Amino acid sequence: MVNTAPARPVSGIWETEYPFADHWLDLGEVNLHYVDEPGRADKPALLFLHGNPTWSFYWRHLVARFRGTYRCVAPDHMGCGLSDKPQAYPYTLAQHIANVRSLVYALDLRDIVLVVHDWGGAIGMGLAAEIKDRVRGFVVCNTAAFASSRMPAAIGLCRVPGFGALAIRGFNAFVRGALATCAKKPLSPEARAGYLAPYGSWEQRVANLRFVQDIPTGPGHESWPTLQRVEAGLSAFARHPMLLLWGMQDYVFNGHFLAEWQQRFPAALVQRFDEAGHFVVEDARAEVISAMDAFVGSLGVGGSR
Repeated sequence: MVNTAPARPVSGIWETEYPFADHWLDLGEVNLHYVDEPGRADKPALLFLHGNPTWSFYWRHLVARFRGTYRCVAPDHMGCGLSDKPQAYPYTLAQHIANVRSLVYALDLRDIVLVVHDWGGAIGMGLAAEIKDRVRGFVVCNTAAFASSRMPAAIGLCRVPGFGALAIRGFNAFVRGALATCAKKPLSPEARAGYLAPYGSWEQRVANLRFVQDIPTGPGHESWPTLQRVEAGLSAFARHPMLLLWGMQDYVFNGHFLAEWQQRFPAALVQRFDEAGHFVVEDARAEVISAMDAFVGSLGVGGSR
């Protein structure tokens, strides 16, 4: 069931950069927040999937630019952004995929261009495998959807039992660390406030920790079988249009990950941003918009959405 709530759970100066109506999807005992800006019926729908510790706010400039032409849908994964933050919840890759699949069916989205970043890559490619007939193409930004042994030491440290919870939920180290390192250009006060707004307390940072804990590092991990299925499903999209947009200063999803995407999708278009970091949309906004405009515009006329 799709609901419209009367007020946001948080507010602030960041709302000047996030002028979108709020929507919530009832998923039983929890509600998933999402943005849904209308576009033309003969154009693809853009489905934006964020990572950790961001939320749909990360996509704000792209949504503002493309709405009106393309329907723009940007959910907040459970526990993130303006979505509910249940304390006892299965914050797993499989559950996040299922949540976004429910949103796709609730809104009957078709001719979808998936725009993914960070955790949105694994979630989005897992979703794509389950809704193949609804997917038109992909825009992939600094992410992975396959197993890798590469993990920065700082993220590994945040997985240490006890210490990780204290650092992420107690001191907000993951969000503050991302703001300090993931954008190479200075963020505006509004942008900094926007990234911090949903994560103001121990309870509100539950998904920040659980996303870190859910990184599948081997066969014994709960989400390892799901990641294996996601990776196995990638080959089904070898002929789908794909645009790879990569911040080359990313210390997490570095050039090694870009090379892996190119190996798996040799026909993909690639644009590298040498001075951009993990938050590539923040660092190279104008260039990202230009590249996406040309790419999505080349996909032609779609059908009913």
